[in-house]
Amino acid sequence: MTARIIDGKAIAAELRARVADEVARVKRDHQLTPGLAVVLVGHDPASEVYVRSKHTQTQAAGMASFEHKLPEDVSQADLLALIARLNRDPMVHGILVQLPLPKSLHTETIINAIDPAKDVDGLHPNNAGRLAGGLAALSPCTPLGCIILTKSVHASLEGMNAIVIGRSNLVGRPLVQLLLNENATVTIAHSRSRDLPKLCAQADLVYAAVGRPEMVRGDWLKPGATVIDVGINRIPVPGGKPKLVGDVAFQEALNVAGAITPVPGGVGQMTVACLLVNTLRAACAIAGLPAPAV
Repeated sequence: MTARIIDGKAIAAELRARVADEVARVKRDHQLTPGLAVVLVGHDPASEVYVRSKHTQTQAAGMASFEHKLPEDVSQADLLALIARLNRDPMVHGILVQLPLPKSLHTETIINAIDPAKDVDGLHPNNAGRLAGGLAALSPCTPLGCIILTKSVHASLEGMNAIVIGRSNLVGRPLVQLLLNENATVTIAHSRSRDLPKLCAQADLVYAAVGRPEMVRGDWLKPGATVIDVGINRIPVPGGKPKLVGDVAFQEALNVAGAITPVPGGVGQMTVACLLVNTLRAACAIAGLPAPAV
């Protein structure tokens, strides 16, 4: 058996097209242009590439894009003042502060300063708490993308056994809540879990988000399982450029899994697309409009 490759690039493109259609509709019917503000502190090359991608895709979807680039040594007070202005700005419906921040800044304080209604990263305690309570909330983009990718294989996740390997606030924990909302049976595990291969072998759905290159081996998987690989790891290649791999040993998993996301070309493609979804949803909620059909 060779696993089906889940094409994150194609699924993300289809999602972006649906968002663009809904943006055009709310512009036409309600004179509302969703606006996303992205704040970048410092000059981290990977973050700069990611922010450029967000800017390009936001504009392509017909939304307003606002970029704020601040120096590495910006004071916490100045950053908080910018966030306060964006909270008040009626043209801005989504605020995203690119992480990681310099160590001189207190990340939790910065995230907590964002208006929960504009928290399109889904990291504010209000949104995290609502998600944990099974209530409507802005959810972190990567876990939301994981669910969409999974549902491209399974129309319903109800009653399926899922394992989430990784317990970060950005991916693992919110992903567990989203799976519970889909009525899946969920195990949350991590690098220190005992007998991780045995836990994986029981799972119909495997989500690897632990940040260790190729940690999940093919013989850990239940035959036919759907594998969503969130990991992005660069490993050295003698005499060549570093290779990008996930948290799953892809070639091994191909012979066991029923479906699997590649790295690159899987979950990473979905994150920005889901950011557009969250921005559109936030804009409609702030304007008192019905939730958009995305």
